[in-house]
Amino acid sequence: MEENSELEGMVFDFGHLRRFPDIEAENLFAHDATDELILQQAYAALETSAPGSVTVLGDRYGALTLASATVHDLSGLRVSQDGISGEYALAFNADRSGHADVYTSMALGPELFTEAEVVLWQLPRSLDELAEVAALISTYASPTVQVFAGGRIKHMTLAMNTVLAEYFSSVVPGRAWRKSRPLHLSGPRKEATALSFPKKEFHAEQGLWICAHGATFGGTKIDVGTRFLLDYVPRMRPDASLAIDLGCGNGTISAALAKARPELKVIGTDQSAAAVASTTATALANALADQIEVVRDDALAGFASGSAELIVLNPPFHVGATVHAGIAHKLFAATARVLAPGGELWCVYNRHLDYKGALAKAVGTTRVVARNSKFTLTVSTKAASGTAEGSSS
Repeated sequence: MEENSELEGMVFDFGHLRRFPDIEAENLFAHDATDELILQQAYAALETSAPGSVTVLGDRYGALTLASATVHDLSGLRVSQDGISGEYALAFNADRSGHADVYTSMALGPELFTEAEVVLWQLPRSLDELAEVAALISTYASPTVQVFAGGRIKHMTLAMNTVLAEYFSSVVPGRAWRKSRPLHLSGPRKEATALSFPKKEFHAEQGLWICAHGATFGGTKIDVGTRFLLDYVPRMRPDASLAIDLGCGNGTISAALAKARPELKVIGTDQSAAAVASTTATALANALADQIEVVRDDALAGFASGSAELIVLNPPFHVGATVHAGIAHKLFAATARVLAPGGELWCVYNRHLDYKGALAKAVGTTRVVARNSKFTLTVSTKAASGTAEGSSS
């Protein structure tokens, strides 16, 4: 993709953007064609927008926000990003370009959309997230709001149009370009019935209510890897007084740990704002809020070195929509720093990924606790010296 893009005769240097502090690699980019399409479609509307009237959603690393500020001299931009790494990257890129004061990062909620006239939206893949956001826009934005949205064609479905049509009277797809397609939404249906979030589901086998906001991976379900891991909760560092659920998602592991071990303090942490809200809701739904603390954080950055006796991890094997092992290795390094000597990392992962060697190198002696046809469960013990020890069967 070209680094410079002409937006109606104006040039913005997308190549200047970085993903930092998120994973950076040759096959991972800080913008895509969807950003350019959205900005091109919204050009005329942005030219006449007043300060404070533009909202930006899903801006992964700042392309939409900073191009709008640079090309159209806009300020007062309201920005919501689910991932905290995206917030950090936007702040980093904004500082480099001298635009740190043109936007405000906000949580997903009514204030983000109140009287907004223009919304720029990198569409999510989840229909639940799509519905949750569309309901908020249609309810709180200006009656004349224009929504300029888009996504990669391979991730867009006709079902998305059906969901959006429940909240907007006009849903108009644009011409595809470089494997992306724009959508223009207008005419918010103020009478539309908003879905109730977080959603809630009872899982009888675990005896747990699981709650989830739209952007939470897996929704209210318990994924099969986590189910495999839960059988071993009683064996996880039995003398631990504090455990960290790293990448807490919908809060299943946090809640299972807290319920099975009432003496254990659990900290659920995730970079996703939706995951943090979901785990908080799950803790409340199971009367475990006094035992579970939830923190939004990027790879344990806010945790002190050597402070954890037990960390439990079901790592993602993708970065955004790209299959990439970088995030797992980043999390392994983070656990090695935060674990106290003798502390344990319990990790479940897809069997074909074979992370055992990487865990041994990063954390310490690693042994396989259990395997099935799909998953491997390991426990890695931090060496007393703080250095990795190797692996065992």
